[in-house]
Amino acid sequence: MKKYSKLIIAAVIALIFIGTFVFLWQKSQPKDIVYQTFTPTKNDVRKTTIITGKIEPRNEVNIKPQISGIITELLKEPGQMVQQGEVIAKVKVIPDMGQLSSAEARVRLADINMKQSQVDFDRMKTLYDKELVSADEFEKMRQKLQQSKEEVTAAQDALQVVRDGVSKSNASASSTLVRSTISGVILDIPVKVGNSVILSNTFNDGTTIASVANMNDLIFRGNIDETEVGQLVSGMPMKITVGALQDLKFDAALEYISPKATESNGANQFEIKAAVRVTKDDKLRSGYSANAEIVLSQVEKALTIPESAIEFSGDSTFVYVLVGKTDVPKYERRAVTTGLSDGVNIEIKKGLTTKDKVRGPEVIVEEKED
Repeated sequence: MKKYSKLIIAAVIALIFIGTFVFLWQKSQPKDIVYQTFTPTKNDVRKTTIITGKIEPRNEVNIKPQISGIITELLKEPGQMVQQGEVIAKVKVIPDMGQLSSAEARVRLADINMKQSQVDFDRMKTLYDKELVSADEFEKMRQKLQQSKEEVTAAQDALQVVRDGVSKSNASASSTLVRSTISGVILDIPVKVGNSVILSNTFNDGTTIASVANMNDLIFRGNIDETEVGQLVSGMPMKITVGALQDLKFDAALEYISPKATESNGANQFEIKAAVRVTKDDKLRSGYSANAEIVLSQVEKALTIPESAIEFSGDSTFVYVLVGKTDVPKYERRAVTTGLSDGVNIEIKKGLTTKDKVRGPEVIVEEKED
């Protein structure tokens, strides 16, 4: 029994040794390299770029008060439509004490002058009735009285404007009523009832009561790198994608390219603007982030192959073309002239036909486990 056990153990060891030798021998054998093959086809090649920017109204107007005072009433809210001339807010005037004192003094002086003119006119009328003065002198006195009365009215109106912001004679055009200067959508009302506001003058921009814009006239504003701006021309079509609207796309047309660059993160960028074509059903809002896709150059029905099949050597480009009909594929290196590339496919201007088969990248074959 011991003799048979030794023989069995020796046989097992021999089998393990032989199996290991066969396995290592198989691993050491060269494997056949398999390549992808491509047939040149006719395709449209487009070189595009993506520009990041945002959607905004072409014209956004800030509505400011004509007088300084306190907001007493807001008649509109953000998001509402407003027509040109429609009242947005009401302002209560806080009169300047210096202007108020001057206006009151003007009223008193005008009243004194009018009373004196009335006395002079009555005296002149008595003389005129007795035919002691000429009609010409009498008419001059009448005119002087009328002028003094008009001055009283003007002084009283000025006092009312300074004190109340409105006078009886121009109540319909009251400066206490803040009106929209354009028709559109109210984007923002940054003030509240009770806030103090000031009018625009030489020393400050004034308080903005509301921002109004025509949301049917929108533009895309973005920046493009200096390496690509030279390929742009006004009127080029663009596709605008707004991520906030579930990747909806809108057509646009390039209409402005800045003549001056601005530096951003060490790169020169040029501002561009494009008119967005908006329909009534579109729900675009001011400030939406958006991407614009623009075709920089394109070739239609060009002979193309995947760019991965191209070998670049200096300024020359080569491909490997299948030759012969043997069981083992053979390839020859051939110089080709390339054109436009979209990053995936590349145009072949010279060197290939649709009957050729071009070698591509190596195919990685997964080993099967025994």
